[in-house]
Amino acid sequence: MKKLFTNYNFDFDKNERKLLATFCKQTLKQTEGDSKFFAESKAFNSILDKLKSNSDPVKLTKDERIRLEHQLSENVKFLKKESGKSWFIKKFFYRSMIKQYDNILNKHFKN
Repeated sequence: MKKLFTNYNFDFDKNERKLLATFCKQTLKQTEGDSKFFAESKAFNSILDKLKSNSDPVKLTKDERIRLEHQLSENVKFLKKESGKSWFIKKFFYRSMIKQYDNILNKHFKN
């Protein structure tokens, strides 16, 4: 049976907040100047503000949650692809980032 209401409140710990804030800043740098990504920029600005507010729990809208989950999963796919082509030191850093993003996705976004 499908749930009628979905909860978009997330209890991110300190490290997850910091990692997600950095991820949002990175995404904003990539999408800022392009008018095609206006909705993305608006959503990630809002997410970043909510992460910085230190309110517990972080309350996201449905659109923000979907965009964040999609960008995180796409980033994980990209990092996995890049780690296959890279050398040892780069693989070490990629593996750490992949693990952190996977943990956030599995803990907070997978049903």
